[in-house]
Amino acid sequence: MSKLPPEISAYFEADGNGSDAISLCFTDDAIVVDEGKTFAGHEAIRQWKSESSKKYSYTVQPFACESDGANAVVSARVVGSFPGSPIDLRYVFRMSDGKVASLEIKP
Repeated sequence: MSKLPPEISAYFEADGNGSDAISLCFTDDAIVVDEGKTFAGHEAIRQWKSESSKKYSYTVQPFACESDGANAVVSARVVGSFPGSPIDLRYVFRMSDGKVASLEIKP
């Protein structure tokens, strides 16, 4: 796997450290799209991560990273206590000023 950019690596490291740690990886006006829902801003992103962490126990292991110019696409294996586990997901990141400006998580 190609090395993850530092901002994206920080996101995956923060994923295991709670919703407050995750929200700090994002710009103030960031957007997350996950499971067909959109979450905008730090508080909404913090709540999204808090709820998903309460709902499921999981680990994420990135295994590929590509860039299409504007976006970085990370493929990762997610294993946990949810239907269909394990699953490979694509995390589509758009960065701004060293933070995540948008993240879309796709099957």
